[in-house]
Amino acid sequence: MRQVRTVRAAVSAPLAIGLGVALAGCSALSSGDQGASGESDDAGAITKLSIVVPADPGGGWDQTGRAMQAGLEAEDLAASVSVSNVGGAGGTVGLANIAASNDPNTLLVMGLVMVGAVETNQAQARIEDTTPIARLTEEQEVIVVPADSPYETIGDLVDDVVARGKAVTVTGGSAGGTDHILAALVLKAAGVTPEAVGDTLNYVAYSGGGESLAALLGNNVDAGVSGISEYAEQVNAGALRALAVSGAERDALLPDVPTLIESGYDVELTNWRGVVAPGSVDDAQRDRLIELVTGLAQSPSWRGTLEEKGWADAFLAGDEFDTYLAGNITEIQGVLKDIGLVK
Repeated sequence: MRQVRTVRAAVSAPLAIGLGVALAGCSALSSGDQGASGESDDAGAITKLSIVVPADPGGGWDQTGRAMQAGLEAEDLAASVSVSNVGGAGGTVGLANIAASNDPNTLLVMGLVMVGAVETNQAQARIEDTTPIARLTEEQEVIVVPADSPYETIGDLVDDVVARGKAVTVTGGSAGGTDHILAALVLKAAGVTPEAVGDTLNYVAYSGGGESLAALLGNNVDAGVSGISEYAEQVNAGALRALAVSGAERDALLPDVPTLIESGYDVELTNWRGVVAPGSVDDAQRDRLIELVTGLAQSPSWRGTLEEKGWADAFLAGDEFDTYLAGNITEIQGVLKDIGLVK
């Protein structure tokens, strides 16, 4: 997507005007001349970095941003790292602000959820308006229900959704994101036609995993879909029951939970997360950010975080991530059309 760099600069001004009022309080993303304000040392290394999480606290993006902050500071890769939350619309509010920013020392946490949300929300700002830096992690999804739910297996839940439709509520992250896509794919695998998915699935979208978890624990919804790291603690504590995971094999964090494929549903989906920079950064600024994130990805601190969180290492940087991201956007556009979430 480097070939669209001239387009990125062109869309920044109108986006800044349109979003200025709504996002005026998000100082970490202001689009002034912050890149020249002493945030790099004499050798060009980044000393002050802003990480923007485009969701409310508690979810996978928030965990990623704060794990990055801890790792960068622990490894002395950056003297000062701040994290700010700018939630809304599947991350597309934060995306629009990054696309309009002139700060070369800002990273936006993003991933597959945002790829889908851009399409379903018909967002004005697109991921193509940013500068890809690196893909970091990959994680399985898990489908859960409250501990006292009548659903003992994923088949129990799916059969009831097919039978009763919107009377059964399923929660997860933003509309069009990984959680929503997985729920729709499972229904399709159960025989629901793409045209009927929208009329069958009652999907309650939240901007962060913390909110969907609260809805589950409060028995306000019947089931939930999220990354394993967001629900595993409550599953292991007995507050939630895990019905299935979405990868090719069982996950080490929930080793007793079967895969969807094991359970008879031909569905495999994993959620990746990464970071992008403003579309305005030049090649030298891009290279500094790639070097910084590569140093983090290779550090002992980050390796420990991957093991603790149960995240798979999916590191790709620079041009490789650029190419991957372009292909993933095209792929998800097709999936969303195939399952009836976009036309």
